[in-house]
Amino acid sequence: MNKAELVEAIVKQTKLSKKDAEAGLNAFVDVVKKELANKKGDRKVQLVGFGTFEVAERKARTGRNPSTGETIKIKASKAPRFKAGKAFKDAVNGAKKSK
Repeated sequence: MNKAELVEAIVKQTKLSKKDAEAGLNAFVDVVKKELANKKGDRKVQLVGFGTFEVAERKARTGRNPSTGETIKIKASKAPRFKAGKAFKDAVNGAKKSK
């Protein structure tokens, strides 16, 4: 599913206009990006029942250039990460809710 298909699915489920659905999706993506890029705070967006967007810290390490086999130094970096919540995992795996 690409962005246009996701917008269409949101339109069908919510009865919003296509313009409003796309604006809502864009706002969500922008808020998550800004929060994870924020230098202060815990840099996490948690949606109960769905999952958590967070920043993973990668340490500096030694790697290898696959073309030449030469050893190279890879700098420390930060990467966005999504960790699915239990309810989301259960939905993907087809688990039924128990009462």
